[in-house]
Amino acid sequence: MIASLIDAAIDARAALPDPRHETAFRLFNGFTEGVPALALDIYARALVVHDYADSPDESLVALVLKLVCARCPWITSAVLKPRQSGDADIRRGQVIFGSEADLPRKIRENGVTYSLNLLLNRDTSFYIDTRGLRAWAKENLAHKRVLNTFACTGSLGVAARAAPGKQVVSTDLNRRFLMQAKDSYSLNGFPIQRTDFIAGDFFQVTARLKRNKELFDCVFLDPPIFAATAGGSIGQKSMKSLINKVRPLVAHEGALVVVNNALFVSGKEYVEMIEGLCVDGYMNLERTIDVPQDFVGYTNAHVTSWPANPEPFNHPTKIAVLRLNRKDFKKPL
Repeated sequence: MIASLIDAAIDARAALPDPRHETAFRLFNGFTEGVPALALDIYARALVVHDYADSPDESLVALVLKLVCARCPWITSAVLKPRQSGDADIRRGQVIFGSEADLPRKIRENGVTYSLNLLLNRDTSFYIDTRGLRAWAKENLAHKRVLNTFACTGSLGVAARAAPGKQVVSTDLNRRFLMQAKDSYSLNGFPIQRTDFIAGDFFQVTARLKRNKELFDCVFLDPPIFAATAGGSIGQKSMKSLINKVRPLVAHEGALVVVNNALFVSGKEYVEMIEGLCVDGYMNLERTIDVPQDFVGYTNAHVTSWPANPEPFNHPTKIAVLRLNRKDFKKPL
């Protein structure tokens, strides 16, 4: 059964770019393609196995590795990430094929190179679901001043800088993540300015930027599901308050891009929240950006419904581009 499901998933992705050219995509979305506890990603020549089961099945993982390597013999390494493990080191991933030295250190997407560390954290340090947003950034943010909050490893900021952006300021609480963003800059030959990378608490950093009357043509707001810092609590069910925190930093006619990937927040609920913020006429929902189809899945063999219906979005990663107007008409200098 699982062999036929994986074969069907690989066949459906036959038109995707050759991964040996350092691309990244989702090979199998088990939630929509038949095995809810399993997701498989390709990063260049590496396979990443995300196992969401409460009790991972080693024999299933071994079978999956055998099946994928038979269909994709160019794979030279594989990492297993048991997402429900109580051990943070195990959640970050274990090499189950090849060696750590075989893991790719970069990938390329849409002409931009991104630094990669598959063992950096619970995820893979590069998010496939926001591929369309990176394409939007590269296409729309030339000569713009950009603020990338909750930057993580900085891929949205790197895409904006490749536009080429006038200036991109990336901020995250984790310095290690920002170091990887700097590595991506180096890989693309972008100059690294110390003031463009701010390690700090979201609430403190944004408050300081507002005190300094900073303005940006675009602000990215892609917070974690939940986090608590010295400055306050962050949660994707309370996006409204986070939007209001950064809204004063967006210049006249600027964009505020908000990303919510909480499974329990419905698309309808998310849109209603945004529309509620737009009633004053100074902000409007300009567009949404779909998650790429390889990440969503192709066969529509749903065995479980999403915890909340993502429609009108095509996936629980809900991406919205808001356009703002200011009463003072101010723009970045």
